[in-house]
Amino acid sequence: MLQRSLQALRYVGWAEGSSFLILLGIAMPLKYAFDLPQAVFVVGIAHGFLFSLYLLSIAWVTLLHRWSFGRVLAAFIAAFIPFGPFLFDRWIRH
Repeated sequence: MLQRSLQALRYVGWAEGSSFLILLGIAMPLKYAFDLPQAVFVVGIAHGFLFSLYLLSIAWVTLLHRWSFGRVLAAFIAAFIPFGPFLFDRWIRH
């Protein structure tokens, strides 16, 4: 169960990080350059769901592994930085 929780956090982190990059790199330019706000709407909903799932995964791992406040804060902040979840994933693997 311990390994499964970390694996779930890693997968959700990759999905959330990817959706954030798609939102910033594809959907936002489509909205402002080509007047297609639907892209932000669709990707934004997916990203919001994945962000919530990422926060729940952090909580699950924190309870099982008794993470320190600093590690939890780093995981939380990583969600707001482009490429942050990928860097956090690399950090927790080592």
